[in-house]
Amino acid sequence: MKLIDFKKVKDGKFIKNYELKYLNNEGKEKIFEIISHNDYESASEIGQKSSGVSIVALDESLEKMLILKEFRMGVNKQIYNLCAGRMEKGETVEDCIKRELLEESGLELKRVVRILPPSFAAVALSDIKNQIAIVVVKGTPTGKNASANEWIVPDMYSKSEALKLVENEEFTSRAQLATYMFAMGAFDNLCLKETEK
Repeated sequence: MKLIDFKKVKDGKFIKNYELKYLNNEGKEKIFEIISHNDYESASEIGQKSSGVSIVALDESLEKMLILKEFRMGVNKQIYNLCAGRMEKGETVEDCIKRELLEESGLELKRVVRILPPSFAAVALSDIKNQIAIVVVKGTPTGKNASANEWIVPDMYSKSEALKLVENEEFTSRAQLATYMFAMGAFDNLCLKETEK
């Protein structure tokens, strides 16, 4: 595949739409549409910026995980999700984690266990990248800090409760995988190893 043209076709408040013209393996032109949070002047910039964070938040005992039940306008339904959000201008990843935890769950960051490198969120339609953060939190979840445009019910779930959710409810893909991994004990050793450093 060879990129031969690139142009912005729509400039929304939060999302930009682009058309990428490729020469495919048979020598034919293929138009591929993407969305981005970023404003680009050249195709070489696509996929270079990370714009947010998804948070795997465990309680201090490492026995419960924060999972949000929220209404998502993009799918017009309630789903289960991780605490997550876009970084504001000038924010560090850790600043974003603290703010999003407080806004979406009322919880306080106790410590960061690990922040993974940026990864793509939905490569079939976007260059949006974010980072997965594994953290330990303290406090009692509350959805009182959510904005007027958000409906969020945060709660802490045990491994058995988390597994039931994964088996019976609709999730975002990252939240589903993180919740399943938590239910299977995957974060137990990671948190202990990171503490020893």
